[in-house]
Amino acid sequence: MAQAPVSIEKGLGPEGRIAVVRLDRNDRINALSPAVMRGLRAAAQSFEDDPATSVVVLTGNAHVFSAGFDLKDGEGKTRNAMGLGERRAALKVGPRMCGAWWEMEQVTIAAIEGPCIGGGVALAASLDFRFCGTSAHFRVPEVALGMNMSWGSLPRLLALMGPARTKQAVILAEDRISSADAKEWGLVEKVVPDGQALAEAMAVAERIAALPPIPVSMVKTSVNRLAGALDDLAAHMDTDQFALTNLTEDHKEGVDAFLQRRKPRFRGR
Repeated sequence: MAQAPVSIEKGLGPEGRIAVVRLDRNDRINALSPAVMRGLRAAAQSFEDDPATSVVVLTGNAHVFSAGFDLKDGEGKTRNAMGLGERRAALKVGPRMCGAWWEMEQVTIAAIEGPCIGGGVALAASLDFRFCGTSAHFRVPEVALGMNMSWGSLPRLLALMGPARTKQAVILAEDRISSADAKEWGLVEKVVPDGQALAEAMAVAERIAALPPIPVSMVKTSVNRLAGALDDLAAHMDTDQFALTNLTEDHKEGVDAFLQRRKPRFRGR
């Protein structure tokens, strides 16, 4: 039987208060297909009525956190033939996944090894803390594919990195953000030797899990509400912007060039 791409292990650490969610498609891409995104959303929602868990660690596999949305996935490709209403509904899978992780009352920690790209960055930014290996790198290629950066991630990236760095990360999409730059910019909290991101995340999770869980949850939720109080003013339009940019010739050219491994030619239409 094939291994499920999203798995949950509960009852770890002090008083069994730590859980680990693993995204592992058993490859070096760990792409976010619609099915995988629904699985990650369901994983986050599974903790809604779980007061026994106070910290959740999200990790990929040893080679990659996630290379982002799966452009080759058959379900994703069917969006091009959908009407606007169906397309808008289909495009909400990603933001709903990130929103579910952002809304969790448990403290959340991302343990990142290898590439963290596009939707992987959006997902990681939805968590409370991020630790990565030295060889990890980050990239936000949506603009180079003729799309906006959506999934509610721009306000979260802005809160982490500030205006200039967020624009640099999102607009200059071909530039990789090294682990050292990610730390300097505020995208990650700590860089550790390769292979140690999960161990570092678990060490911090154990410290948090040893604290009184109710005030910890209260502080986390209050900080998120204060930090994200105005997020809906920008994020509510993400889906419609994404639907609009997906209809452009530049988007088709960007995706075709990516799949054909060539340089795109954008024409602003």
